[in-house]
Amino acid sequence: MKDTKNIGIVATPNVATSNNVQKILPFDKKYVFPQKIDKTIEIVIVPKLDDITANQKNVGIVLDEKLILNILSKRYRNVSITEINTENDLKKLALRKPDLVFSGVKYFYFDSGIIWLNDYLELYDISYIASNREALHNEHDKSIAKKIMQKANIKTADFFTTEPGEHLTEMSIPIAFPLFIKPLTGGDSRGVDKNSIVYDFLSFQAKVLDIKRKQNLRSLVETYLPGKEYSVSILQDNSNGNLKAMPIEIVVDKNINGHCILDYDIKKNDQEKVIAVTDNKIYNQLSDLSKDAFKALGGKSLGRIDIKMNHNGVPHFIEANLMPGLRNGYLYRACLFNLGMGYEQMILTIADTGLSS
Repeated sequence: MKDTKNIGIVATPNVATSNNVQKILPFDKKYVFPQKIDKTIEIVIVPKLDDITANQKNVGIVLDEKLILNILSKRYRNVSITEINTENDLKKLALRKPDLVFSGVKYFYFDSGIIWLNDYLELYDISYIASNREALHNEHDKSIAKKIMQKANIKTADFFTTEPGEHLTEMSIPIAFPLFIKPLTGGDSRGVDKNSIVYDFLSFQAKVLDIKRKQNLRSLVETYLPGKEYSVSILQDNSNGNLKAMPIEIVVDKNINGHCILDYDIKKNDQEKVIAVTDNKIYNQLSDLSKDAFKALGGKSLGRIDIKMNHNGVPHFIEANLMPGLRNGYLYRACLFNLGMGYEQMILTIADTGLSS
């Protein structure tokens, strides 16, 4: 593979951006910076897969890099896009020592092995956005994340993990039906469907087998929580390190089984409804739980904590995403609903936090 490169894209007023993003994301025309800050930011990406619908496991945040370039170039003097193809590219990046690397890449596959980007940057004292490898490891395996919650006395549903052949009888299941079953790792509700809620042993076996066949993963099995579902985005204040929690409620229609499940098809087709949390008590409960969970996982800069209510309306940690999407997803909508923060301001806030970390 050829050895490259800082590909040298520079921002111009007429650079085209993604039509889809432009339709969805309002731009903050009031943010005009008469004098640019003398900082160097490199937006680091990896080559995209030929199949744009495929899940690129080493990328946590899929960036519209040209859009990010244009936004950051309004405030900072030296902003560029760098594509990393080889380990030598990464070494050259370290030698340039930018003030900030703005990237959604988790790690690189090189001949010498896997190199985690943010841990590599720490070795050279280069600032970055999002969390380090240890924190990402904590949230990647949902059972590890839940064990961390239990240790920190943060409420989460009872659970166990399994795969076909492990729990052979109903008596061997350690928690009571109904249960909720999903893949142990992965995001975007992959593997979650109308059959994820099970009320009997045969349905349990069928769903665990389905996840193994389709996802090739172990299953996380939890006590089913029937209450409302929320997503709480987190932004770290660049001035003092304090965490700002921004809850939103996620509303989905009942499926053919009469359940409201945020499943893979609903998320893929953007069929869920997102609304503001207006009850002050619930807002504060969600904010406190999410900030505690973020800190327990070792999160940094930004993240998202998913929460669901039990039958008594008590919030429980579901899972975390410490590299949340930076397009039109829950983080952006949480910023808009809670802070009146537009897309440009959100991106600039993330960069500011990274530079000050």
